[in-house]
Amino acid sequence: MTYIQEIAKADGIIGGQAHWQGVAAEPVARMRLQNRFRTGLDIARYTAAIMRRDMAAYDADPANYTQSLGCWHGFIGQQKMISIKKHFGTTKGRYLYLSGWMVAALRSEFGPLPDQSMHEKTSVPALIEELYTFLRQADARELGMMFRDLDKAREDGNDVEVQRLANAIDQYETHIVPIIADIDAGFGNAEATYLLAKKFIEAGACCIQIENQVSDEKQCGHQDGKVTVPHEDFLAKIRAVRYAFLELGVDDGIIVARTDSLGAGLTKQIAYSREEGDLGDQYNSFLDVEEVTDLSSLRGDVVLARGGKLFRPKRLPSNLYQFRSGTGEDRVVLDCIASLQNGADLLWIETEKPHIDQIAGMVDRIRAVIPDAKLVYNNSPSFNWTLNFRQQVFDRWQAEGRDVSAYDRAKLMSADYDATDLGREADEKIRTFQRDASARAGIFHHLITLPTYHTAALSTDNLAREYFGEAGMLGYVEGVQRKEIRQGVACVKHQNMAGSDLGDDHKEYFAGEAALKAGGAHNTMNQFAA
Repeated sequence: MTYIQEIAKADGIIGGQAHWQGVAAEPVARMRLQNRFRTGLDIARYTAAIMRRDMAAYDADPANYTQSLGCWHGFIGQQKMISIKKHFGTTKGRYLYLSGWMVAALRSEFGPLPDQSMHEKTSVPALIEELYTFLRQADARELGMMFRDLDKAREDGNDVEVQRLANAIDQYETHIVPIIADIDAGFGNAEATYLLAKKFIEAGACCIQIENQVSDEKQCGHQDGKVTVPHEDFLAKIRAVRYAFLELGVDDGIIVARTDSLGAGLTKQIAYSREEGDLGDQYNSFLDVEEVTDLSSLRGDVVLARGGKLFRPKRLPSNLYQFRSGTGEDRVVLDCIASLQNGADLLWIETEKPHIDQIAGMVDRIRAVIPDAKLVYNNSPSFNWTLNFRQQVFDRWQAEGRDVSAYDRAKLMSADYDATDLGREADEKIRTFQRDASARAGIFHHLITLPTYHTAALSTDNLAREYFGEAGMLGYVEGVQRKEIRQGVACVKHQNMAGSDLGDDHKEYFAGEAALKAGGAHNTMNQFAA
């Protein structure tokens, strides 16, 4: 519906109510356009359709991969999307990522916590709702400025500009984009996962990521001590999330199945097996076992029968069972195939380093069974990207017989190597990593889990050093405000960003000429008009 049609529709409603004195059609139309999404379910349905289109586009051409950055506060997510629109003119292919790690570290009432699912489970849907509240406010703010420009063009009698702005309003692109939301290992059993997933979806999430770790033993994917569950336990949770989507009418909601098996050498359970070769039997086949030749040695042990012999899975003092060393990639491939065959849409393989050949080797095996398998990949800050890629270049050069005597492989992180041929080649590999990995390793979506955690710490460190040091106030002006002005960062007008102008518009709608507005000649934000 066009802007003019919205006004006409509002006029028709108001025209039938003679006692609604002072209520005008155009402000109603504007407020409706500024609040296009009424509920989280509206958002979830809208963004799920975006992701499905993007997935189809990637299948047609891997150059159409998508990206996101993790955000731990609504303002951070809002500023990210405002910047994307400013620099690229569109939000297409750019999402938000909601990291359970950052919720634990920054959003828990207990204070900073490790990524072990100890934070309040409802803090995640609360952050989803907060992110979309800030994105909707970004829409309202930007459209409000367009409406002001439209009024000015009318006052000036500039019909061409009036028509241009009306068209721009009709074609307005929202800041609302998909959020990939981390539900960890489901925070309990399948029923708990289902109930929490509904909260995610009602808050606006169209995409839920879930991992195959034991819920009450959950660890960060880049830490030791990870414990996985048998496939049937994990698949029950995938089905629980799917039922939640379907119950709420988000029929094309997306599930990302994450496997931590590459770095997880432990399991809490022996899988139930009905027949040889089923999923349970395959899971158990990876266990580290020892043959039982003396039945009297058994003390409350579980034994497995294989080929007419009995085997005892090795059990640790923690009562956990361990997998055989070197089985990680095989377990990852089986996890991924099982997940895609039982309701998941995308895969997440947590790796210990960003190595395209390693990822591609597993994806090739998965795609031999499921040709359109696609990954969400964590371009993690837990990787030392500089050292990893310099070592990859070093190893390749060495294998090719090139002279690497000028480089110390163990010290390649040194700034001494920044301007060398090896350093430059490694940086180029980092620059093209996402493009190259999407083309070779089936990665549909690249994300950085914790980038804004690190940028907040870095920028605060820089400001604190300058402001509390010799630079004093110049530390803020030179390091922050002057850059904001020259880079056109919208929040330099922080009153406007916080909604002051929107409030003025509403005051005028509600009170007419009697409105006491904040944006007058004495508002100090006018200093930033130039």
